Amino acid sequence: MHSHLIPGIDDGAPDLETALSLVKELHSLGFQKVITTPHVMADLYPNTTGIITAGLEQLKEAIAKENLTVEIDVAAEYLLDEAFGAKIEMDELLTLPGKSVLVEMSFVSPAPDLDNYLFQLQLKGYRPIMAHPERYVYLKGDLKQYERLKDQGCRLQVNILSLIGYYGSQIKDIAWKLLKHKMVDFLGTDLHHQKHANQLKACLNHPKIARLLHEYEFANATL
Repeated sequence: MHSHLIPGIDDGAPDLETALSLVKELHSLGFQKVITTPHVMADLYPNTTGIITAGLEQLKEAIAKENLTVEIDVAAEYLLDEAFGAKIEMDELLTLPGKSVLVEMSFVSPAPDLDNYLFQLQLKGYRPIMAHPERYVYLKGDLKQYERLKDQGCRLQVNILSLIGYYGSQIKDIAWKLLKHKMVDFLGTDLHHQKHANQLKACLNHPKIARLLHEYEFANATL
């Protein structure tokens, strides 16, 4: 429920061939459904619903030609930037099932309008999901910060690659801390490229992570 497979519109798959190859990788690992989530950022990736859905149809056609038995759909990963408020107002958000919206903050500093955005989303009937909260190191792994997000109606999605230290030991420790305290709602691949796919294979073969996937009640299956 978090990946970047629409070809050529963000820092994920650069072309259709690569996107199809990554879908095949996910299929080979046992994924039956993929909801890919390209970036929407005002300055860097100003993607629109039209751009994203056109890319999805292109990818779906390629998947059908390969006879892959994997379902693919699309939402978006929205940066909480200065343009996000207008998107809420216009009700033009691409959502995961249940009117859930995947959002992210800068890795450098928290979104100044975070509280307002979370409130406005819920006024419109959306359910916010915060992408990779373990990677916002300015939260310093402080459980009270994450509890506040949860209290504001925001569910949390951890990247599976964080669990093996792909982004660094500090982020790994925070991810496992959130899991220990049962604060994680969703697990995502955040798949961008082949290197991520290779690491994902290693993750799924790791005994501790395999046990986690068996025992922890992630909400992915509800999507």
